[in-house]
Amino acid sequence: MICPSAQQQTISESSVLDISSCPITYYGQKYEKLYVNFTRRDIVMCFDKFYNPGNEGDCIMGSSPDKWRAVLSIVQADSFLERWIRNKTKTIQNSLRCSVQITMPINNLTMILNLFNFGTEAALSLEARGTGLVALHTRVSDVSQNDTIDISGCRHSEICSNVTCSETATLQTSGCGPLEYCQGNGMLASTCTVTGPTVIDVHGHMNSIQDRCAYSLFSTPLLPDFLVLGNFRDRRRKDVSFLDSVTLRVDGHDIHLEQGGRVQLDDSTLTLSSSPQLVHGVQLSKDQTGVTAELTNLNISVFFDGNTAQILLEGPAGSSVEGLCGNSSSSLSDLRLSEYSSTSCNLLKEAPFSSCNTDIDPEPYITACTDTLCKYPAVDGLNCQFLKAYARACSLHNHTLDGWTSNTGCSSEAFCQDRTCSDHEFCGEKTVSGDTRCFCRAIFASKYQENNSLGDATVCKENSASLTLVGCLLEDKDINYSALQLNDPTCRGQVDELTHMVTFSFNSSNRCGTVVTTNNSYIIYKNTIRSQNYSDVITRKDQVQIDFSCVHSQPNINTATFRIRDWSVAQCITSGAWNYTLTIKAYTDAGRTQLVEWNSELQLNEKIWMVLKTDGLDGSMVSVVTDSCWATGKASPTSSPRHDLIINGCANPADPTVQVEENGLATSTYFSFNMFRFTGGSSDIFLHCQLHLCPKQGNNCIPTCNTPARVHRSASLTYEPEAPAFISVSWTY
Repeated sequence: MICPSAQQQTISESSVLDISSCPITYYGQKYEKLYVNFTRRDIVMCFDKFYNPGNEGDCIMGSSPDKWRAVLSIVQADSFLERWIRNKTKTIQNSLRCSVQITMPINNLTMILNLFNFGTEAALSLEARGTGLVALHTRVSDVSQNDTIDISGCRHSEICSNVTCSETATLQTSGCGPLEYCQGNGMLASTCTVTGPTVIDVHGHMNSIQDRCAYSLFSTPLLPDFLVLGNFRDRRRKDVSFLDSVTLRVDGHDIHLEQGGRVQLDDSTLTLSSSPQLVHGVQLSKDQTGVTAELTNLNISVFFDGNTAQILLEGPAGSSVEGLCGNSSSSLSDLRLSEYSSTSCNLLKEAPFSSCNTDIDPEPYITACTDTLCKYPAVDGLNCQFLKAYARACSLHNHTLDGWTSNTGCSSEAFCQDRTCSDHEFCGEKTVSGDTRCFCRAIFASKYQENNSLGDATVCKENSASLTLVGCLLEDKDINYSALQLNDPTCRGQVDELTHMVTFSFNSSNRCGTVVTTNNSYIIYKNTIRSQNYSDVITRKDQVQIDFSCVHSQPNINTATFRIRDWSVAQCITSGAWNYTLTIKAYTDAGRTQLVEWNSELQLNEKIWMVLKTDGLDGSMVSVVTDSCWATGKASPTSSPRHDLIINGCANPADPTVQVEENGLATSTYFSFNMFRFTGGSSDIFLHCQLHLCPKQGNNCIPTCNTPARVHRSASLTYEPEAPAFISVSWTY
């Protein structure tokens, strides 16, 4: 094929030809020169340099023409020529721009080599006129006469990049990200940092965790049974979450890297040192800076110091990283605190940090630092936390950053190392000198702070009372629990070593100085948690006085009436957690063995023994006193006629059959009387009793019945019931 409109150059010796007016992209590399060599046997046309058998380069080689003569022509594009080439190759996508044509005589024929420029694509054709065979050799394949081939392609020399060659031979690459570096052997190292609420992924993108949940930080198809989870929890504020622990899930087992350098395998605590310990294919070690976990079958390491986790993956270029470390998105507030932006956070742009800035972009760390400090006070080492995270990320890229701790006043040691706090606590900074202690988590503490309380409500159980105070709340107020006591100085609080809760208690066998008082409705058992008595004239600590008490409510049951067949009645009386039951029963014998039942036949003037009994009271602390008992002809206790049996705790002197056998001595009372009926009225008789509880102090609860006048109890008993509490029984003749 002879092309029109050609610009010709004659070649008769080794020459460098300018083809810049029609450059050729030869297998992905664009060239504007053509180096032509003639040898005794061959003609060699190279694009990058003259042919050297030891280093061939990008060349096309064929049989040498007669008399070492060839003609080069630059041919403009036309539509016929473009259709002809497309019909031959089927793969060219772009439009034809021009072509380079080389014509040379070889023996009895004329050979024509055409190089077609399609922009990022190119094609080659070989024609021969006359008799004989010719062939060319290219970088990729051999070309025979009358062949047309596509010589498009893409090239890339960086071994750590992901490359794609498009249909139009356009190279698309994705090289190392801000937190990746190429090791030069086809392996790529990627770093992910999780510090505070912030995740800085392997691409340098940042995400901030807003809630208190567990998130997948890292996983890779290279190890399908391996997953790294980050657990975020609150600390001093409810609206800011912090990385609290890291969990490595390996082959069905969970390795928990927790606060204080504690490491747990499932539910068991591991003891670690600087010497690696192999656990389910993971090398675990611990030093003053934190805990490191390394997978032996894949180059993955996870570091955690209680605040910051850093995950390093070394794998083949193009290795997929999933989870927040691989595909997080940026979502941050625009608000910044200028004082932090100009001081601690921006130190990452100054020496010695600046020596690392070219490898690890400090901006995500600065943004995370300022965004966190604008919402959270610079305590618990937080002003150093982001500097430490950046410094360690740099160390993974072989930047030592000598002197950064002395320049910033920070420590390289892990914060709160070896201090274990309970589940509702976190380890924080106690003083500016670096002392630490366990603080209450904000959400846990809020329920106490709303009520200005230091602990839970009093627990009244059976015959004991206890009050539990929260250890971290006491420390917030600089209160030493070991310096607290009850009214009895020997009664001290007991601390739970796991929860750090402090419990004070008393019971019937050890009252610890409990004070007993009464009012119109309750018997109150009160004790006080107080500071030790100081002998010093002055003190600069708050004096603690926390009252707590349990009560017995006075009997307050509705009148219950029933026929004789309902031989006993029981009703439950509730007073908080101290509950008791009151029953009334009738017997026909002094030994109280023959219970009056529904079918019992009672005779007039027959003696009946009555028992008012309680269950659930501690007889060493309280007594039951029957104030009065009387009978009526109707169900109402205020109806008439009325006959008194017990008045003011004593037998009615007008009825000589009444005998009070025991009253105010224990938790039951006993009395007896002879059966009777009202004259001229109903045969029904209703018995009512009014009673109360009395706190025991010696024999103070026993009524004095020496005279028929109203009894005067001892001065220590001040209770006088305002509203009667009744229990009634009735029978019919």
